Amino acid sequence: MKLAVGGEDRVLADLLDEALTAFNAKATGADNGRELSVRVTAGSVDTESHGSVGGEEVLLGGLTGWTWGDACEIHMLWIREDLRASGLGTRLVRAAEEEARRRGCRHLQVSSYTFQAPDFYKRLGFVETGRTPGVPGGHEDVHLYKRLD
Repeated sequence: MKLAVGGEDRVLADLLDEALTAFNAKATGADNGRELSVRVTAGSVDTESHGSVGGEEVLLGGLTGWTWGDACEIHMLWIREDLRASGLGTRLVRAAEEEARRRGCRHLQVSSYTFQAPDFYKRLGFVETGRTPGVPGGHEDVHLYKRLD
């Protein structure tokens, strides 16, 4: 037996994903897990300071997550700093909710550190279901949930 510790290992990640997906499907009967993304772009702005994403398009914000069975989880949500508090985050979450519903989801969950946006999610109807204290550096990881009825 050999134990190896290191950085990113895509081969291992893919193998674990395949094995756990099969295990979870067998246990739950839900085998329709899929990635979810919502991206908002605009025509070229000052690409030197804001970055270009393929050709002339500039990334303004995005959301990633997954759906599985009747559940959806948001993994990451980011809005360009100069556009925060503009309503763009709300639009991204609402678009993800709509796609999750279209996929048959009834539950949505997200985790947000106290220095990030737990209050933003609460304003969108999420309720706090728990906290993990002390990560990172004395902050807390806030777990939030919303029914998609």
